[in-house]
Amino acid sequence: MQHPTKPTDIRTTGARLYFLPVHTRVPLKFGAETVTYVTCARTRVTVVDRRGNSAQGWGETPLSVQWVWPSAVPYEIRHGALKDFCIKLAGLWSSFDGEGHPMEIGWDFQEKVLREALRKFNEENAFAEPMPWLAALVCCSLFDIAVHDAYGNLHQQPIYKTYNAQWMNRSLESFLVPAVKTVSFVGQYPEAYFVPPATKLPAWHLVGGLDLLDASEATGNEVRDGYPVLLTDWITRDGLKCLKIKLRGNDSVWDYARLIKVGGISLAHGVQWLSADFNCTVKDPAYVNEILDRLAKEHPNLFKMILYVEQPFPYELEFHPIVVHSVSERKPLFLDESAHDWRMVKFGRELGWTGVALKTCKTQTGAILSACWAKAHKMDLMVQDLTNPMLAQIPHVQLAANVGTIMGVETNAMQFYPEASAAEGEVHPGIYQRRNGEVDLATISGSGFGYRVDEIERELPSAAAQFGN
Repeated sequence: MQHPTKPTDIRTTGARLYFLPVHTRVPLKFGAETVTYVTCARTRVTVVDRRGNSAQGWGETPLSVQWVWPSAVPYEIRHGALKDFCIKLAGLWSSFDGEGHPMEIGWDFQEKVLREALRKFNEENAFAEPMPWLAALVCCSLFDIAVHDAYGNLHQQPIYKTYNAQWMNRSLESFLVPAVKTVSFVGQYPEAYFVPPATKLPAWHLVGGLDLLDASEATGNEVRDGYPVLLTDWITRDGLKCLKIKLRGNDSVWDYARLIKVGGISLAHGVQWLSADFNCTVKDPAYVNEILDRLAKEHPNLFKMILYVEQPFPYELEFHPIVVHSVSERKPLFLDESAHDWRMVKFGRELGWTGVALKTCKTQTGAILSACWAKAHKMDLMVQDLTNPMLAQIPHVQLAANVGTIMGVETNAMQFYPEASAAEGEVHPGIYQRRNGEVDLATISGSGFGYRVDEIERELPSAAAQFGN
């Protein structure tokens, strides 16, 4: 199908890739694994328009191995594979012949290039367990984000001002298929689903499974680096009002006790909202229902504070099509890891999910399309963190500000590696610290994502790969 073109349309001509290692100050538990360091992949992508004008844009994503590829395959094999796949994608993005607005280029790349690239990569490497689609999306996301940034920079526009008919060739019906007759995407553009962007957002703090909650749990061997260690101290210092509680999902006694203790601390310290994250390990809705019902009966105030439940069930919905209406009748139930794209959101809705947790690490393009599909079908939105430091934090908080969420944004890089973002924090202090329970986006300004990258004194390592110009 041929689509009209605009003189503002772009294509990619080059990509430079960097790997930035980051070590956590305290461990972060993901399911059965624990994170102690992460590699952030950053790219600078060059684009050119139909008139020959060129610009560059930046994108960055943590390659969170344990989250994107839970597996018995040794960590370093998975870690190395993600980096290798990023290098492969840098070459593919630099030579991609797609043209248009970044929404169109991002969609076409994922549909025409990324799936086949992943198939070939898995075939060539013959991993004991193949690298999953979620991992491929995360590796792709930094390039996709950079193309959106470059487009805004080229045309001297904030990128969120371009998701409309003035700049895009294709409206939403080219990408999305509604699930009900009362919804139509014909002639609509993403901008129709945005809200007036807030400059301050409520900040969700992650209570990890290994986190110490209060002084009774301290041993004297805690990290002493000037940052809080105990949950009580985090709440006091940052004025936190929203806590996301990581649970095990396979130990109901531990999970219930954890909810009770964190809930008690919350009530004592003025926290208003809680969410429960069961870590994708639950196989039967009855597990979640029994915990929620017991909480409602024994601790009704805590039950009321739970705003939503996040992804208790396994990642791949097509392999684990669990009907979850019984859970969502008790509390809003949000897809996270399973929400690869709008098609999975549609499938999840059929199974009984009522909300979507968006992440920029699944591509800016995909996050915007999922947001539009979900809002059109009256599903709630949240924007969840991948512990985004440095540049990765800026598109992350902007997504939450522009699409509108059930409550603020999850943001926890300041808990696990606050010093990693020191250079960016000099320019954007309100984005890399939480004060009065909020993050402050007021310093974001200018074209693209408003990184103000020229003002950030970040020394980059040697490029891991460079293609094109």
